[in-house]
Amino acid sequence: MTLAKHTVVLFASFSIATFGIVAAQESTAKTASKAVQGIREIHVSTQGNDQNDGSAANPVASLQIAQLLARTARGTTVVIHGGMYRIERRLELTHEDEGVEFRAAPGEKVVVTSDRKLELKWQPFRDGIWQADLGMQIYSHPNRAEEARFQFKLQVDELFVNGQRQRMARYPNFDPEIRPLGGFAADAISRERAARWSNPAGGYLHALHPGAWGGVHFLITGKDKNGDVLTDGGRQNNRGCDMHKQHRYVENIFEELDASGEWFYDQTSNTLYFMPPEGLDLANATVEFPISSQLMRIDGTQKQPVKNVTLRGLTFRHAARTFMQTKEPLLRSDWTMAREGAVFLEGTEDCSLLDCEFDQIGGNAIFVSNSNRRVRIAGCDIRDTGASGVAFVGDPLSVRNPLFEYGQRQSLEKIDKQPGPQTDNYPVDCTVEDCLIRGIGLVEKQAAGVQIAMASGITVRHCSIYDASRAGINIGDGCWGGHLIEHCDVFDTVQETGDHGSFNSWGRDRYWGLQNAATESLPELAKLDAVKPTVLRHNRWRCDHGWDVDLDDGSSNYEITNNVFLHGGLKLREGFHRRVTNNIGVDCGFHPHVWYHIKGDGISNDEVTRNIWAGAHAPAIMQSGKWGREVDFNLFTTSEADRLKFAANGCDANSLTGDPLFTNREAGDYQVKGESPAIKLGFQNFSMDDFGVQKPELKKVARTPKLPGNEPPLQAIGQRSQQSIEHVWRGAIIRNIAGDEFSAFGVTKDAGGVHLKSVPSDCEAAADGFKSNDLIQSLNDQPLKTVADLLRLQNAAAGKRLEIRLVRAQTPNLIAVDHYLFATTESADADGFKTIPLAATKDVLPITALTTQPATNNEPPQTLFDGKLDRNYGPVFGNGVEGGLSKVDLGQRRDIQTISTWSFQQNGIRGPQHFSLYGSTSETNPGWNTSDRKLFTPLIEVDSTHIAAEPFQATSIRSSTNQPLGQFRWLVWHVYSITPLGENTSFQEVQVIAP
Repeated sequence: MTLAKHTVVLFASFSIATFGIVAAQESTAKTASKAVQGIREIHVSTQGNDQNDGSAANPVASLQIAQLLARTARGTTVVIHGGMYRIERRLELTHEDEGVEFRAAPGEKVVVTSDRKLELKWQPFRDGIWQADLGMQIYSHPNRAEEARFQFKLQVDELFVNGQRQRMARYPNFDPEIRPLGGFAADAISRERAARWSNPAGGYLHALHPGAWGGVHFLITGKDKNGDVLTDGGRQNNRGCDMHKQHRYVENIFEELDASGEWFYDQTSNTLYFMPPEGLDLANATVEFPISSQLMRIDGTQKQPVKNVTLRGLTFRHAARTFMQTKEPLLRSDWTMAREGAVFLEGTEDCSLLDCEFDQIGGNAIFVSNSNRRVRIAGCDIRDTGASGVAFVGDPLSVRNPLFEYGQRQSLEKIDKQPGPQTDNYPVDCTVEDCLIRGIGLVEKQAAGVQIAMASGITVRHCSIYDASRAGINIGDGCWGGHLIEHCDVFDTVQETGDHGSFNSWGRDRYWGLQNAATESLPELAKLDAVKPTVLRHNRWRCDHGWDVDLDDGSSNYEITNNVFLHGGLKLREGFHRRVTNNIGVDCGFHPHVWYHIKGDGISNDEVTRNIWAGAHAPAIMQSGKWGREVDFNLFTTSEADRLKFAANGCDANSLTGDPLFTNREAGDYQVKGESPAIKLGFQNFSMDDFGVQKPELKKVARTPKLPGNEPPLQAIGQRSQQSIEHVWRGAIIRNIAGDEFSAFGVTKDAGGVHLKSVPSDCEAAADGFKSNDLIQSLNDQPLKTVADLLRLQNAAAGKRLEIRLVRAQTPNLIAVDHYLFATTESADADGFKTIPLAATKDVLPITALTTQPATNNEPPQTLFDGKLDRNYGPVFGNGVEGGLSKVDLGQRRDIQTISTWSFQQNGIRGPQHFSLYGSTSETNPGWNTSDRKLFTPLIEVDSTHIAAEPFQATSIRSSTNQPLGQFRWLVWHVYSITPLGENTSFQEVQVIAP
């Protein structure tokens, strides 16, 4: 370490109770006020004196005294001169401060902080770690050490070096390149890891929700007698459950202090330990710490509001974290929240925060709570917050029939059917405009650049919002709409969580999940809370880890127009009254999810018209029938097949396909030229040069999103060939989920699963208890993501009970299955089969005829029942044939015990088998339409492509209960190709065995 090379400023934040204005200050202010009657400006300077009169020539020193002096003349301006203003308690403004403006003197930097200066003598400890005794300096009254009754010890929460937040000693060590959490470890609280810790009490455990929907935080309280870590907390996520199994880390544990920039405070010995970066000179360091999570509070009531208070040009720096206070649930939201903020407003009218900075606040930067009217936040720079940038949150008691837990439901006959709120204790007509908001949710993962819940008429205009752990803008409910989001630039969001977008909303309002309500009544019921439309217009959105705009559960009454979607597209989950028009999906498209089916009126009542989409629509759990009031007159930039893909759902009959003819795609100018086919459809150009912050000082430093490349999308968003294939399992139609469909089921993309698209009431799956739109995620505690996984695990069970875990309506379920068909597989030489040998002719049911559709090549079909295994192609379907059919006629209905097939590894590639098997009892030839359930019974799908053929392969189908497979005359094999080039299996023999 070199001396005198750098000056280091250390800040540590602590929590402290708020004290009233001391009598001495009040006395001073009364004396000084006699001299300032009628003066319109009160001056404050770090070089002033609280005995002065507050004039420009004789400024006071503290904001509290300036506040009291300003009360003598309503409308006074408090001019604060450059410097750092340390407040031992938050500054509280009340109705007595009506009309006051606190502003920085022109051209001067004013920092408001609760920092307290420390004097430390650093000593080397070990391994590059230094230590210092904090003495009385971290007590509430360090200068009154002799009066113990006044003292309490503050809790160390954060540390800053040279004004930058440092990391508590943590495991694993922080790495900004690792997402999420800057590094994570499944063994963060394992017994083996905890054995390294002498006393972890006071540490923290941080983790993501299992669905990556947010974060949870726990205080470590110690270890039990077995060495397992004990914790308390986890209330930060309103979709309560266990934490993520991998995405977790611990901090504030002494034994984990092993990386540059890490620190630990030992409360027992009152010692601060720090491992400084190379080159820092601790001997000359300045050390400070803030002692409050709130710096300023503007606090009135509905009857006596604080009016016309303005904060202008101030920098609010550093405040304590609030993640362990985050526990107040919102309305069936995924969130809980702490009603805290560095600047907190409640009970105000016409108050403003103008041109202010918020630098590394531990919780929310600005919190607008309950009754507030016409709050204006403009020209502010909000950066690196532990929680949200700006939050508008009303009183749950203003909501009619509020519910808080996701799973809670109520019935139609019991709800209040009066539209709108029942009190006016919530934010109304407030504005956030021309603000730069970045680095959001560094600690708390339920965070947003702007959070809106239980409010009305909130405008977010010309804001640049990026680098967010979760959404850039979040609207937590439909109560009560009327919001306007316009001219914003929101990108680089959802960087640590999942299953949402740069814009995220819910509408889990009175109508959502309402019991005993006819579906036809839901459109009007949706407006009980979403009284006014929320408008998203003229914004640019990009989300690389979700949707650009995600209207999730129940979101209703939205107008979405003139938006540019750069990557993730637009998702509309179930809801009503959404009008989507004149938007551009540059490299993305439209995602309808789980829309309500209204009898006689199609699905939902949404309108999606005159947009430009780069790919086919990407639906999830959408019923058959017409989609919405109108989905048409859109331009598809990919293919005619994409346009026609959902014609059966009444979509895009008048839409077109073609090049949109963007003016300058490379530069992000997506206005279209006059000859564009989009113009013919009614699309209207809108400006491309006024997204985001416009204030020159902020625009100069604001980033803009990465623009899509010039290459066209390879496939429509969310569509993949393997995912689109439908399979039959126990009579149900199943498929892999594709792209971002996972969101519709309430699971993570990594978890995946098998979607039961359709479960007819008379099939085996229905008898087991399965329903349409179930999502199977594991079998016998083995996770599965695909149909191939399901078949493999079912066969591996080999007749034992199947315990199948699934998600139904976003709720876990378990179904046990005892009777099922399964396939065993064996690979061997022709005479080496042990478990599936060729049976003697006398034991095999005779085959009257074997025919194929289309015709096979090479050997004649009759060789498949000649009792021999040959080393050749056999009767093989041609390359590129997908779904060739082979039909066996047994001459009459026969009981069948097992069905076995053998194949040869011709050319080293054609041995594995993949087919679906159907049976028919028809007295006459049933034809080839295996989807006709009146003629064919689906038996099983067999997929052995994961098993090598050496050089022959055999599969044998049997029942888990050793009962016959059934009684059939006809058997049909639906054969799938097994190589990327569409090459088919070289089948050699088929044997059907009677009981």
